[in-house]
Amino acid sequence: MKYLSIPTTTIKASAISLGCMRISALNTQQAEKLLKTALEQGVNFFDHADIYGGGESEERFAAALGDIARDSLYIQSKCGIRPGMYDFSKEHILASVDGSLKRLKTDYLDALLLHRPDTLMEPEEVAEAFETLYKAGKV
Repeated sequence: MKYLSIPTTTIKASAISLGCMRISALNTQQAEKLLKTALEQGVNFFDHADIYGGGESEERFAAALGDIARDSLYIQSKCGIRPGMYDFSKEHILASVDGSLKRLKTDYLDALLLHRPDTLMEPEEVAEAFETLYKAGKV
């Protein structure tokens, strides 16, 4: 497996990520098998979004991890979509990340992306939210 060095950190993420959008359709045993197989193949990069499965995908992922060390994983999530609309407000971004952290049972995300950025968003407000999250150690 090839790994990508992340600038300014010691984190190395697998060049292949496992998208977790449909993991909510699996039972816990199936999710455990999926994650175990991914890790055995060297995949340590897992992609999430707060809206995947209405948040259930993140919960299923956390349940399936068991005692796998958090620092051996590269977890990315996305935010900014609410049912039927985009929301890139600082308030929504902060709440979205807090929800993802709770569902994933972790203290931090390795990466946070805007899910389908909207040309009408306020870049300064997004930057403020990301700065707040970075300073808090959440992303």
